[in-house]
Formats: sequence, structure tokens, C-alpha cells
Amino acid sequence: MRSRKDKKRSDDIFEKDYEKIRQINPSGRGKEDQVLPYPKDRSRRSSAKTRQKRTVFLMAKAAAPLLALAIGATAGIGIGYYLWGYERPYTINLRDIQMPSWVEQNFIRKNLFSRPDVTLKQVNNLVIHYVANTESSAEANRRYFDNLADQDPQQPGTVGGSHFIVGLEGEIIQCIPISEITYASNSRNFDTLAIEVCHPDDSGKFSQPTYDSLVRLTAWLCKELDLTSKDLIRHYDVNGKNCPKYYVENEDAWKQFKKDVKKAMK
Repeated sequence: MRSRKDKKRSDDIFEKDYEKIRQINPSGRGKEDQVLPYPKDRSRRSSAKTRQKRTVFLMAKAAAPLLALAIGATAGIGIGYYLWGYERPYTINLRDIQMPSWVEQNFIRKNLFSRPDVTLKQVNNLVIHYVANTESSAEANRRYFDNLADQDPQQPGTVGGSHFIVGLEGEIIQCIPISEITYASNSRNFDTLAIEVCHPDDSGKFSQPTYDSLVRLTAWLCKELDLTSKDLIRHYDVNGKNCPKYYVENEDAWKQFKKDVKKAMK
């Protein structure tokens, strides 16, 4: 993402280019160079007018490719502005968002493997995961992510992490500030928040207290981050991984979860 200074410079360049295009004279001549008619001789004046029209036509024809190229370049810049997000600036300051009292903040250590201390500039989706470790608690999973810091940074190691973990009893632990990235969602680490969810058995289905807390957390985050239930995705939707297992294998359950979040947002 470009800085405001780079964006302002790009905007200035665009405005200058647009002004150049707007001032293009199709005849290719300035006013001081235009062919003027003779004042008295009608035939010569007619001939001069014909030559002037022909000159205007030829010069306009010659200038057409340049004009088309300039317009095309301007259109390309405009499309680029839209695709790069310049028309839709992200205005939420993630550092300013205060967590509610029912979320326990217990951040893991900054480290290369689970909390790399890289700024998360914006959040476009919330990604739901399951821990894939039956009957493990939120605290146990938090401790696992924190222990990844003990690996040798000079050697290949295990990476992982999550912003939030929802436990078997419905407890919620925040492991990483929402203004930082973590390694959880592959190619979407740089514009998503990750929520790991504990589960009692191999089916991957969340217990009712866990489910209720997950709905509450995601609904609250959606409102704070100006998202909707449509912005909830599974790890599966990122790279095809069977995660969260029950909500991948039971599509209706996933749809119901999104409906419950939408209802909770009201």
C-alpha cells in the first residue's frame, strides 16, 4: 500500500496529465499559427479556407493517435486508482480500537515465528479456524503459539499464530494486537484477522458456549471494522484446507453461523 505522500504525488501527476490532454488542440496548431483568409479576393479567400480545412483535417488525423494514447493512459490511471484502493481509502485506525472487557488480552512474545511485529494496515475479512487438537483449552493453544518464540531464528522452524482463541467454555483470549499480522491464513495474512476455535471432539463442531462466544466476538469485530457477515471466511476459503473441519464439511452449519452473526450485529 502506498503512503499518503506517494498517493498525493500520483494524484498531482494525474491532474497534470489530465490538464495536458484537455488542452490538446486537434488541429495541431496554436492560435498564432492558424491560416487566415485573404481580406479582399473572394476566390483566394475561398482557396485559403479550403487549404485551412484540409490542414485542420490532416493535422487532426495526425494528432488522433496521440490523443487516443493520452486518453487510454488516463483511463488506465483511473482504473489503477480504483483497483489499488485510492478511490476507497481505509479510514479505520486499528490501534485505536479498544477490546471489550469480556476479551482477555494476553499477548504472546514478539518473535519471528508467531508474532513478527509487522503492521496490519487494514482488515478486509475475518478468518475462522479450528485448533485441530481435541479438548485443548484456549490457554494451552496460546501457550503453544508463545513457545514458538523459543526456536532458533537461524534455523527453519514451525510458524503459526492467531489474533484470538475461543475456548471450550466460551473464554476468549487475544494473543496478538489487531494492528499486527500473524501467520495463520497463508496469502491473506496481510489483510485479515485470525480466530482459532477450540472443539471437544474430532468432528470439529464447536460446543454451544464456544459457538455463542464466537458469534459474539465476530459480530463485535464486524461492527468495529465496518464489515458484514459476508466478510466472514473460513481457512478453507483461502487455500482449500479442511479448516474449520465441521463448518467445511457441513455447509449449512457455516451458513447458519453467518446468519447468527448478522442477527447478533443488530
